[in-house]
Amino acid sequence: MMRRCPLCNALEPALYHQDRRREYYQCATCALVFVPQEQHLTAAEEKAEYDQHQNSPHDTGYRRFLGRLFDPMLGKLTDGASGLDFGSGPGPTLSVMFEEAGHTMAVYDIYYAPNQDVLNRSYDFITATEVVEHLAAPGEVLSQLVANLTPGGYLGLMTKRVTSQEAFSRWHYINDPTHVSFFSEVTFRWWANKQGLAVEFPGKDTAIFTKH
Repeated sequence: MMRRCPLCNALEPALYHQDRRREYYQCATCALVFVPQEQHLTAAEEKAEYDQHQNSPHDTGYRRFLGRLFDPMLGKLTDGASGLDFGSGPGPTLSVMFEEAGHTMAVYDIYYAPNQDVLNRSYDFITATEVVEHLAAPGEVLSQLVANLTPGGYLGLMTKRVTSQEAFSRWHYINDPTHVSFFSEVTFRWWANKQGLAVEFPGKDTAIFTKH
């Protein structure tokens, strides 16, 4: 079977790791590590996993967790900036935090807020927390989000990053069956360069891209 990288479309990724359930390939071009499409959950199985999430704006621990992206992003925004929280999940919280700080927010989630209209607008900033690792077609989705940004806009991502093959082999993050795309700092820098974006890493699992 001819495999393609779901981020950059390059051919012939190499086997990176294998466990009892799945295989993980790494792209030689962009360094993305990914699970091949035929080993992904069905949409129904995936939603059943997400339905178990208990996140809510009333959970102070969850707010603190989101603060890893919220705080550095908030410091960049001008008053009344408009934002989109992409992949907001069953209990949108980051959007509430930005609204409390005076910004207008839209939310999108393929299962819980599937309003395609919000993907046809432009935004000053877009956030996706714990989302990109779930994407079967990250190249397509991330390019779409960049297109939705106004010039000078920000895309903030939160996901745990690949560090080494050895660490990957015992990483709890790969045990979640809905996690299929794994980014490293190298991958993010490659992608930023390809998209003409500046990138910075405010924390070990956050990245903020700026559209010129």
